[in-house]
Amino acid sequence: MNIHIKGGRLIDPKNGIDAQQDVFIADRRIAAIGKAPEGFVAGQVIDAGGLIVMPGLVDLAARLREPGYEYKATLESEMAAAVAGGVTSLSCPPDTDPPLDEPGLVEMLKHRARSLNLSRVFPVGALTVGLKGEQLTEMAELTDAGCKAFGHADAPLTDTRVLLRAMQYAATFGFSVWLRPQDSFLARNGVAHDGEVATRLGLPAIPAVAETIALATMLQLAHETGARLHVCRISSAAGVEMVRAAKREGVNVTCDVSMNHVHLTEMDIGFFDANCHLAPPLRNQRDRAALRAGLLDGTIDAICSNHSPVDDDAKQLPFAEAEAGATGLELLLPLVLKWAGQERIPLAAALARVTTNPAGLLNPKVGHLSVGAHADVCVFDPDAAWKVEPAALKSQGKNTPFLGYEMQGRVRHTIVEGKLVYQG
Repeated sequence: MNIHIKGGRLIDPKNGIDAQQDVFIADRRIAAIGKAPEGFVAGQVIDAGGLIVMPGLVDLAARLREPGYEYKATLESEMAAAVAGGVTSLSCPPDTDPPLDEPGLVEMLKHRARSLNLSRVFPVGALTVGLKGEQLTEMAELTDAGCKAFGHADAPLTDTRVLLRAMQYAATFGFSVWLRPQDSFLARNGVAHDGEVATRLGLPAIPAVAETIALATMLQLAHETGARLHVCRISSAAGVEMVRAAKREGVNVTCDVSMNHVHLTEMDIGFFDANCHLAPPLRNQRDRAALRAGLLDGTIDAICSNHSPVDDDAKQLPFAEAEAGATGLELLLPLVLKWAGQERIPLAAALARVTTNPAGLLNPKVGHLSVGAHADVCVFDPDAAWKVEPAALKSQGKNTPFLGYEMQGRVRHTIVEGKLVYQG
C-alpha cells in the first residue's frame, strides 16, 4: 500500500534534513521526499501535523528471550513492544537457551521474527560454542545464517588466548566482535557499583576497575589483530577515556551505552530498589557525566535500550538475589529526547545516536530515509506526556527503574518496510 505522511517535521540525521517535508512510500521503500512522484496515489494518508517523522530507531541490545526463556518474555510480546517504541531494527545478544551458536538456531529465530512482520531482527552470534569460552563457533556459517556480529553477552571469556584467536579469525574475514568489558573475577557475586551506596547498604560490589582491566585487554588485542571491536554498554569514566584514547590511536573500535546509565546513578538504588539492579551496575555521578560527555564528543557512538525483560518472581527478591535487567524498548525514544533536552543539543544530533550511528554497525540500509531506502519510519508526538506504568508497557517484562516517571514523547505510528505495524 502506498502511504503519504503529510505535514510532519522530518528529521533524518544521515541526510541532514530537519524541516517540514512530506514523505511518500511505495513498494515498501521511500519513493520521494517533499513532492509526490509522478503517478503516486496514496492508499493511506497519515496526518503528521505537529508530529516528528524520523527513521525507525535501531537498538543495539534487546533480549527477546527466545529461545529458552519464554517465561520471561516471548518474541510476540517483545516485538510488539519494539514497534510501540518506534524501534524498527534491533540486535539481540546470543545468550538464549541454547545460545545462538549454530546456524539452525539463528535461522529459526529470524524465521520466527519474519513471520510476525514487525521489527527487523539482527542476531549477534555466539563467539564460542555454548558461550563457554573454549571453542570458537563457525562464524562464517553463522554469518550466512544471518548473524551481523559475534559476542559473548554477559558470559565470561577468561581465556585470552581464545579471545586472541577469535579476533584474529574475525579480522581475517571482516567480522565484528561485540564484547561487554567486565573482569569476571573482580565482579564475582557483585551487584552494585563499588561506592558509598553499596557500602551503606552492605551490597557486594563491582569496582570500575573490573571494566577497565577487561577493556584494556580487548583494546590491546583489537590493536594487535586489526579486528573490528564494538564495546557494549560502557559504564565508567575511566572506560570512556580508554576508548577515546584508542580511537585517537587508530584502533578500529566503536562503543555504546545503555540509556539507563545516561540518566541514572547508584543513588537511584535508594532503599534496595531491585529495578535498579542492572548489568553493568549503575555507577556514580562522575561516571554518568563522563558517559554524557562521551556521547557529545563522539567517543560513544550509540545509545541502546539494553532491553532485558525479567519475570516478576526474579525481581521481587532482595536486591542482591534479584535478577539483573530491565525492560527498555518502549522507553528508548523518550529517554533520548529527555537527554537531548537536558544537554540542549539539536534533536537531529541526538536521534543520530539511535538511528544512523547504530545502523552503521548492523545494516547501513536502515536508519535513514533516503529515496529508495527501506521504508522504516517512526512518527511521534514530542509533546505527548505519559506515565511509565506496567499497564502502559506492551513488553512482558514490566520492571524498569523508571516506573512512576513522567515521560515526554509518544510514538503514534510505526512503519516497517512500508507497512503500518503500530498506531497509538
